[in-house]
Amino acid sequence: MRSTDALLAALLWSGAAAAQAPLSAIDWLTEMAPATVTPPAPTAETATRPDVTVTPLGASRVDAAGLLPATTTGLPRTLWSASAAATLIRSLDRLPERPLPAMQALYYTLLLAEADAPPDITGDAPFLRARIAALRRFGAVEPALALVERAGGATPALFDTWLDLALLDGREDAACAALAAAPHLSHDLGARIYCLARAGDWQTAALILHGAEASGAIREPDGTLLALYLAPELIDEIAPPVPPTTMTPLRFRLFEAIGTPLGTQDLPRAFAMADLRGTAGWKAEIEAAERLAQTGALAAARLFALYTARKPAASGGVWTRVAAVQALDRALDARDGSGLAEALPAAWEAARATGLETALAEIFAERVLAAAPLPAEAQARATEMILLSPLYERAHETLAPASPRDRLLAGIARGAPEASDATTRMQSAIAAGFAATAAAPEHQRLIAEGRLGEAILMAAALLDHGAERAAPSAVRAAIATLRAVGLEDTARRAALQILILGPGT
Repeated sequence: MRSTDALLAALLWSGAAAAQAPLSAIDWLTEMAPATVTPPAPTAETATRPDVTVTPLGASRVDAAGLLPATTTGLPRTLWSASAAATLIRSLDRLPERPLPAMQALYYTLLLAEADAPPDITGDAPFLRARIAALRRFGAVEPALALVERAGGATPALFDTWLDLALLDGREDAACAALAAAPHLSHDLGARIYCLARAGDWQTAALILHGAEASGAIREPDGTLLALYLAPELIDEIAPPVPPTTMTPLRFRLFEAIGTPLGTQDLPRAFAMADLRGTAGWKAEIEAAERLAQTGALAAARLFALYTARKPAASGGVWTRVAAVQALDRALDARDGSGLAEALPAAWEAARATGLETALAEIFAERVLAAAPLPAEAQARATEMILLSPLYERAHETLAPASPRDRLLAGIARGAPEASDATTRMQSAIAAGFAATAAAPEHQRLIAEGRLGEAILMAAALLDHGAERAAPSAVRAAIATLRAVGLEDTARRAALQILILGPGT
């Protein structure tokens, strides 16, 4: 008996099953701080929480959709309006998987900014889809979903993207309702079957699946997954399929729905969001949160909440990091000098082992400053932690600069490093970047032509590449350009991160 034959019999005789309850999600934008432009570019006097609503836009405005208005970012609406769409899309497709944290914050700002679309854009929203795809690669599912909803996901060009993101976030009811009302939105029969079932029309879903499987429109493993989803009592007759090499959000959710949930560690980063819906164990939640925090897709505060939710269940691996963070939290609460001398370096090393130094800095920098004066054993690590946080200008409160490197870091924090304090080629290049009075020539031409967003993307990519490949000239040019266009805070934080986190700098 084929899977859909058994399915039809089960559904036609037993009636429809209840749809699954929607899963909750946290508003990403309330927790994250975008990179902002300071003079000479125009800025807002205050930053406001952007109003994110589901508002369909006209075709000419879809590619201009954003979550961060100019009053928040300081970026002009003409950010992209003189650039070729193909050039911008290529740049977005090439964004590194794990940028320098300062560049990551800048990329989020660019990807989410409200700005006029490139002039040669076509009607199927290619620029918007490229921005959403970049957010998804970073694991930033929540803002990507909000962005497609802001643009209006109920169009053939955007629907499949909308449903994929909604499935990853556990909030697919709105997308499914749209598809049930307008089947032309997607050519994916699997999506239509799933959404019909979500809407309670189980028998129609079963009939469509039966016909699609008979005609070859739906193949394995999707046929079996959908059959078991529609009639879970068939699990005793039909074995779940082997997980395929190519995993889609729908397949992932179907495996979960039939009682064989998959781990996310070996899947693309965006799938880690599924472990934060309250359906996974604490260890899986922490590991998923760490993956997302590595790219800034999850706020440090959420990671800290998971680290401190309960006592470590074991030792080694993730539990070592949990214990280290909790020990530092206790030492700071108790203002325990000897405990702090041990706990702060231990927590710092645990964070460093997983690339979470900036997340740890965001969590603890303010409390570390409040605990000053610190034990001598903790001062160096505390200073590095504060330099990697938004409070970097206050690092001198924990340790007075003594060595040339310390003085250079303090100078960068003020935006005026002295070349005489530089002792390596990279340090000299950074100092030269801050001493420059104009953007690098290759970027200045783009700026003069009104291609500001393109110039910023190019400079950011150059800095990421220069930091990874230890290319001082690239770092010098990028810092000069970022400062020239008003991204002073971004330039300072990037330089500090290169020198503190980078090997041999």
